[in-house]
Amino acid sequence: MKTTKQNLISFDEYLDKEYGKVGSPKRDKYEQGFEAFKLGVALKQMRKQNNLTQEQLAEKCGTIKTYISRIENDASDIRLSTLMRIVNIGLGGNLRLTVDYK
Repeated sequence: MKTTKQNLISFDEYLDKEYGKVGSPKRDKYEQGFEAFKLGVALKQMRKQNNLTQEQLAEKCGTIKTYISRIENDASDIRLSTLMRIVNIGLGGNLRLTVDYK
């Protein structure tokens, strides 16, 4: 089977087309949402690796199950202090942050 590359574009080109160039308001909003999504996925994976339910994790770090669920499903902003409690106390990990400054 023969394929052509005529209609293929890179993911970066797709993002530029759909959300604008890096630094544009629409692209910034997309990038922030994607970071929140990645955080939720990472927390969910860590919780499962620790064999914890959402309820058990919430109990360990002093919050409620629905809040953990909302974070994992990208439906909630999260305070840094809460994130630290979830990672440090609830999951037994260490939180490290990186800031890219222009």
